[in-house]
Amino acid sequence: MTAATLPIIDLHCDLLVYLTDVPGAIQDNVDEIGCALPSLTQGNVKLQVMAIYCPTKSGSTAYAKKQSEAYKLLAESENCLTAVTNLDELHQALKADQTGMVVAIENASGFCEEDEPLEDGFKKLEKIIEDAGTPLYISMTHSLANRFGGGNATTLGITRDGKMLLDYMHGRKIAIDMSHTSDALAYDILEHIDREKLDIPVIASHSNFRPLWEHERNLPYELMQEIIRRKGLIGINFLRSFLHNDEPDAILDHIKYGFAHGAEDVICFGADYFYTADEKDVSRLPFYFPDLLHAGISYSYILKKLQEQLRPEQLQKLAYQNALRFIERLWSVS
Repeated sequence: MTAATLPIIDLHCDLLVYLTDVPGAIQDNVDEIGCALPSLTQGNVKLQVMAIYCPTKSGSTAYAKKQSEAYKLLAESENCLTAVTNLDELHQALKADQTGMVVAIENASGFCEEDEPLEDGFKKLEKIIEDAGTPLYISMTHSLANRFGGGNATTLGITRDGKMLLDYMHGRKIAIDMSHTSDALAYDILEHIDREKLDIPVIASHSNFRPLWEHERNLPYELMQEIIRRKGLIGINFLRSFLHNDEPDAILDHIKYGFAHGAEDVICFGADYFYTADEKDVSRLPFYFPDLLHAGISYSYILKKLQEQLRPEQLQKLAYQNALRFIERLWSVS
């Protein structure tokens, strides 16, 4: 098996937001979103995590509900996607011609409004699980603060509700995602997990490394090392703003940095493809460098470029094995 033909597991995309938000959106439109289904097939993506995302504002749970329904429709439709809910289906997905998918929740405001009882939010989370399956991970926040804690654009830590959410997640085989936490919230999460001896895996589904590129969305060195120590996952993000403003191959530097600093068994992909055509802030353009524009070309480009610098077994870990082994551990019956 060559680097270009390795199966891919990717931890994050926003196809569900696109399908529910954009008028006339279709899952096959390769011109509008980098994770359109033909691109996933072309890129040999065997498991794609589909994020349910919402901003923290009134109506957030209704917005997330539409996305969980969109996920359910994708799973029931005759297309190249199939829902993966257990280890047998996971292993089948790696060998199949189709792309497997599993849901995740990006911002806990998707199941709990700011002004409703937390217990009602947990009931809505159970409804999402009923419709779309158990999420691979939950992010407490997005960029701003909510009732659970501070997002990556803040300096706020965890709240009482954030601690109660962690208590709820204990033993439920759902990871907690650090990609959109403030640094304070990330360390508060780790402290609460340790103090209460909670069984909750820790990941960063779509984040890069702050020592290489100073951005609040990238992991500081200490947090990177905590995720490594806890045998989590770090999904490399393909967005230009989290890599380097001007260097097209900066993604290779982030991956090599991970391998050089202990992340060999936790590093994977978290491309973060989303709909960008309505962006009004020109400073954010282009969102992706040309070789990372869509799933059909990006993974094979990265793996081919790294063939001379990483061993074949390291490329396999990056492409799918680290994520596979993490999910196997997460879903195994204990």
